Amino acid sequence: MKKNLIFLALAAIGLASCNGGFKKGDHGLLYNINVDKSGTNIKTGDFVNVNLTIKNDADSVLLSSYELGHSFPLYSRPQLPGDVFDAFTSLSEGDSVTVKVLGDSVYKNKGQRPFNFTGKYLTYSLKIEKVIAKGTQTDQVFHDAVANYMKGEGDKMKAKEPAAIQKYITDNKLNVTKTATGLNYVITKPGTGPLPNAGDTVYVNYVGRFTNGKVFETSIKEEAIKAKTYSAQNPYQPISLPIGQGKVIPGWDQGIMLLNKGAKATFVIPSDLAYKDQGNQVIGPYTPLVFEIELVNIKPADPNAPKPANPILNMPAPGKAVGPAKTK
Repeated sequence: MKKNLIFLALAAIGLASCNGGFKKGDHGLLYNINVDKSGTNIKTGDFVNVNLTIKNDADSVLLSSYELGHSFPLYSRPQLPGDVFDAFTSLSEGDSVTVKVLGDSVYKNKGQRPFNFTGKYLTYSLKIEKVIAKGTQTDQVFHDAVANYMKGEGDKMKAKEPAAIQKYITDNKLNVTKTATGLNYVITKPGTGPLPNAGDTVYVNYVGRFTNGKVFETSIKEEAIKAKTYSAQNPYQPISLPIGQGKVIPGWDQGIMLLNKGAKATFVIPSDLAYKDQGNQVIGPYTPLVFEIELVNIKPADPNAPKPANPILNMPAPGKAVGPAKTK
């Protein structure tokens, strides 16, 4: 990364002491260079793979690729003056920089701010892991290069998955049963009554975690507060969903049908039964997931309704969402 960064107003360097050690650039952007490697600056349209941490003014982490266990692939396309992509055009592969961006430049046209955004700035700690320049390459050659790189990254994540699953099971002393499809489960509280049938509607409370223990979603208010993910906009109540019909990830479809009313269980779900090689929002490719599940109630299907097309042991198509993601 060149010292004469495009987005820096060098005449403003004297203001650094007024901004907590950050130098001031254009459009209200503040920056601090951590690592400066030599190389060609990123251009609009280039492919970039980046590790990042985003914090608010209270130093609370809003997002961390390190906690999620995967970096973020993206294309460098500035959206608004002063957004974090403004900084990308002055970075190169291997660079590390901390950037403070005015919240208004991020959320101005994106509706309500996140519940845990406070203060004036978002602070991004960025590490540019890989750059694939578009340059004069044809679209096909460029996208093939990106696809080959992403496949290599995916293969690395896939190779780590079995150890991550086993470590979580061992660290948490779970006496799991493993099904033929690879679902690991342990019933922590037996329920009563019959098991749900395909097509029944189930009512479920849940806590979703990564194998590092970090909660990414929950239907339980107390768990959200504990995990510092609470949102006043979330009703925090059991979700309802049809079971055994491929409407949720296979790990849920298969696991919930092993429970009866009132049962609690922990599912350790391999990516083959979750989001596979695609991931979903904050969930990266080849990411195993842990769910603590309580089956609150079962509403039997209407006996006169058409029978579900997909029996529970048939694998639904890739990309099906977890219950929470599909039922909001």
